[in-house]
Amino acid sequence: MDWTHYRFGSLWTLSAAPAIVYEALERAEEYPRWWPQVREVTRLDDTTGIIRIRSLLPYDLRFTARATRRDRAAGVLEIAMSGDIDGWARWTVTAVGTGTLARYEQVVDVHKPLLRRLAVPGRPVFRANHRLMMRAGRRGLAAHLEAV
Repeated sequence: MDWTHYRFGSLWTLSAAPAIVYEALERAEEYPRWWPQVREVTRLDDTTGIIRIRSLLPYDLRFTARATRRDRAAGVLEIAMSGDIDGWARWTVTAVGTGTLARYEQVVDVHKPLLRRLAVPGRPVFRANHRLMMRAGRRGLAAHLEAV
């Protein structure tokens, strides 16, 4: 088993319409306004930016995110990531009842030296840290969408 390889998934049920959720998720440079763990997004061009995240544990992850798919009709937003983590992440936004189901999928390899050194003993803690970040993101996005 490669202890520095991770596969994450999260499901967010939101009361807003899929088009509104898609638009909010498409504007990554605004994530720091509603997602506390997304500390900084620096847009480089129309498809690329540098993102810095930090959840509960005392370390930052920095990576370059490049849009690889934007399909409004299918509700799909996908990025490639390189830096402290390499891999991909995807949002798939679909209607559910009167609201939206936002499905997040991520497959990454960790390159940050500290996290590689702590890969075996730290793995359960790193996964819990990610779950906390995703939970806060869902709450933040729900509150943001209610405010607009």
